[in-house]
Amino acid sequence: MDYLGIDHVEFYVGDASQAAFVLCSAFGFRLCGQGGPETGMAGQRSLLLAQGDCRVLLTSGLLPDHPAVQYVSRHGDGVAVIAFRTHDTQAAWTGSVAGGAAAIEAPRTYSGGGASVVTATVSGFGDVVHRLVERHGAEGEFLPGAIEMLDGRPPAEPELLRTIDHAAVCLEPGTLEATTRFYHSAFGFDLIFEEYIEVGGQGMFSQVVQSPGGGATLTLIQPDLTHSPGQIDDFLAWHRGPGVQHLALSSHDIVAAVDTLGDRGVGFAPTPDSYYSSLDGRLGAVDLPVDRLRPRGILVDRDHWGQMYQIFAKSLHVRRTFFWELIERHGARTFGTSNIPALYEAKERELAAVRQTTQAGL
Repeated sequence: MDYLGIDHVEFYVGDASQAAFVLCSAFGFRLCGQGGPETGMAGQRSLLLAQGDCRVLLTSGLLPDHPAVQYVSRHGDGVAVIAFRTHDTQAAWTGSVAGGAAAIEAPRTYSGGGASVVTATVSGFGDVVHRLVERHGAEGEFLPGAIEMLDGRPPAEPELLRTIDHAAVCLEPGTLEATTRFYHSAFGFDLIFEEYIEVGGQGMFSQVVQSPGGGATLTLIQPDLTHSPGQIDDFLAWHRGPGVQHLALSSHDIVAAVDTLGDRGVGFAPTPDSYYSSLDGRLGAVDLPVDRLRPRGILVDRDHWGQMYQIFAKSLHVRRTFFWELIERHGARTFGTSNIPALYEAKERELAAVRQTTQAGL
């Protein structure tokens, strides 16, 4: 099975217009398409946002029995669909089902505007499914006939975010190994990285699976029940089951992205000054000057191929579940051994502050 990358992600949300306003005003996405009953999408309203090669579809249900309404009722706003781009949807769908994925929607074709798009849907993890997408013809179309494309003028400002680098998934205890095997058998993904992470008194297991071409990457995480409960346990409780904890957006200039998004009101998880004091001893020389990383809280790590720079945005979710990550890669293809613990330590400090505020309010 040949997966070229993450074609788009679809969020189920209570209010698509409100969610779009936040992503456009704070993160720099632009509204480029819309769909609803008038375009044949019965019982729902969808807005398509874009930035660089990132495509985010926001869907709100209009009827009580719509899947988006049921999803939001259980989980709150969140990622419901991770779509994989492929050369051949029929072959990918057949192979995925033969490999153990449940068939949810058989291949169907959308045509119009000089484009043809073939989609099919199979199961993933929890209530998240995978849409398989094959595209031909005009690149400006998304789902011809279902999503009406809007003004295609270029963005007024340079776009700082480029692609969806990876999705991080929180799994229930005891399901990590089976989920990794599922992605290998159903999608041909390989296990490329694994790590045990300890943050304070809590522990978690992490395995990273990736499509053979490297275009689609999922970081799978489960809590270690022999340690104290922590943020993964919090996610599973607040989200009511497994789901996408964060999406990482790649940038060609993470420093400019942090500054710009910060000016728009996006908050980022803080990093202690001591992290940078030991940076040279851990990693040696780094490409970006430390005096540019330190005041912004940007983390740096390396793998066998190069360096990577990462930072977590503070969650805007009412349940404190989903959040965004920014990442800039300098040759790195996977993940290093020190950034993931550092990232989760930063996230734990943010959540600890929230807990203290909540307790004080009570």
